Amino acid sequence: LSASPLGTTVMRMTAFDADDSSTDNALLRYNILKQTPTKPSPNMFYIDPEKGDIVTVVSPVLLDRETMETPKYELVIEAKDMGGLDVGLTGTATATILIDDKNDHPPEFTKKEFQATVKEGVTGVIVNLTVGDRDDPATGAWRAVYTIINGNPGQSFEIHTNPQTNEGMLSVVKPLDYEISAFHTLLIKVENEDPLIPDIAYGPSSTATVQITVEDVNEGPVFHPNPMTVTKQENIPVGSVVLTVNATDPDTLQHQTIRYSVYKDPAGWLEIHPTNGTIGTTAILDRESPYVQNNIYTALFLAIDSGNPPATGTGTLHITLEDVNDNVPSLYPTLAKVCEDAKDLRVVVLGASDKDLHPNTDPFKFELSKQSGPEKLWRITKLNNTHAQVILLQNLKKANYNIPISVTDSGKPPLTNNTELKLQVCSCKKSKMDCSATDALHISITLVFLSLFSLFCKSFP
Repeated sequence: LSASPLGTTVMRMTAFDADDSSTDNALLRYNILKQTPTKPSPNMFYIDPEKGDIVTVVSPVLLDRETMETPKYELVIEAKDMGGLDVGLTGTATATILIDDKNDHPPEFTKKEFQATVKEGVTGVIVNLTVGDRDDPATGAWRAVYTIINGNPGQSFEIHTNPQTNEGMLSVVKPLDYEISAFHTLLIKVENEDPLIPDIAYGPSSTATVQITVEDVNEGPVFHPNPMTVTKQENIPVGSVVLTVNATDPDTLQHQTIRYSVYKDPAGWLEIHPTNGTIGTTAILDRESPYVQNNIYTALFLAIDSGNPPATGTGTLHITLEDVNDNVPSLYPTLAKVCEDAKDLRVVVLGASDKDLHPNTDPFKFELSKQSGPEKLWRITKLNNTHAQVILLQNLKKANYNIPISVTDSGKPPLTNNTELKLQVCSCKKSKMDCSATDALHISITLVFLSLFSLFCKSFP
């Protein structure tokens, strides 16, 4: 009912009389006997004597919920038969009228200008904007809605309503940069969730400015790019330049200097010049190292400025290592056993592996050194690119034998591993194999060593 116009119908009272409705005995008339409270006027309401309609009889200015002592009125209503004559019988009832709220008061800022200070790089609430609103706090006529209408082109700020206090919580949502702007001015407006009644409008007090000062913070240097990537051949000479890093300090107004240092270098392969940022090798880079993952070696470096206190930035370096043929192939197994009276003289299948990548690995070349004596005792036959078969050419006496074998990879230049396969000829009876060496070493073949080319020498056709 708040601010309702003169003559607004509030409610209808209806009384019942058991007398004959066609006679005056049931002809009812209504009257207000008492109004509680009596302020701001003792006659706030009128009741139609015949219909029982209760209507307002004061101007909307007096029917203002915010100026009343209480928003509730109680009316004692009399109903009298005999058309309201003094001889009529009466009955009374109480009508309770609640003055509900209408949005007839706009929210108003408690001051025209608010101040806030925030450090660059920080996010969160920086100031609470306070407003007053005389409407009912339990309604949308009181609850505030805030909007930033100017000064926020980068969307660095947001404002939300505190549901308990109705204050506007102004937050930084994108970190501010002192070097770009040390001051910001925002224009904020406040409205209600519910619209104002037609005769009321938002005025100048429903807007306020917020002056924001950004404080300078010593920011750490920034590497460009980050991460940094470079490709190098493994085994480059010690002292080779890998990369010269580039880090800049965001604190351009302070003119600081930058010094570099190694932060994490798992294998201990690198160093960095403290002033010019040149990264060099202090050891041989090895693609086959356990510190290398998927051909990539990762190290971290620091850039430290001269601020007080100093600030630090971290840069990541990924070195992709290209393969060089620097690993000889290895042979497995290194031990084989055979019965001295075996019918199957295929002793063992040998395999070879190489830590390098293609084309520096298989196909492998398997060879036996020249066998001395009038007759050859064994031979080796290639099965595929990575495996070969060792075959005895005759049964041998129980003893231990060393078979010299060389395996060569396909790199340029190729690398050869000269090794020996230990062969134990055992006595076998009733499925039991006895390999105890009762005899001395029966034969040891001298290996004819093949040339092992140096890693960096040139291959000739």
